[in-house]
Amino acid sequence: MSTRMSGVGGESFKVERRGDIVVVTPSSAIEEMPENLIEQAAQMVLSPLREGMPGGLVVDLSQVDYFGSVFIAFLLRCHLLVKKQGAELVLAGVSDRVRELLRLTSLDTLWALYATREEAVDSLGGSD
Repeated sequence: MSTRMSGVGGESFKVERRGDIVVVTPSSAIEEMPENLIEQAAQMVLSPLREGMPGGLVVDLSQVDYFGSVFIAFLLRCHLLVKKQGAELVLAGVSDRVRELLRLTSLDTLWALYATREEAVDSLGGSD
């Protein structure tokens, strides 16, 4: 399954299934998106997760170099949703700038960070 969610400036999120692992890939467009559009896109991403709970969730940040509090809130909602089901959220493709943001907010202690999407999917027992 592969779903694209549209937003300002084209696609804002791509959602794919790899077995029972869901991979969410936000585009760089989220860096400039207004809060209300990030929220709408987040709801579209979260909706299918609620219906068919994944065995794990990978958020691939390889196209994103910066994000703000609204996107952090989205990540936390995803985390709580998958945690309730006994699954795990991990981050992939984290740039140095995003890594520093996660460190400053102590969120780097909440989620495992992987260099590549493949490593992240493998860590959850899936295959890419």
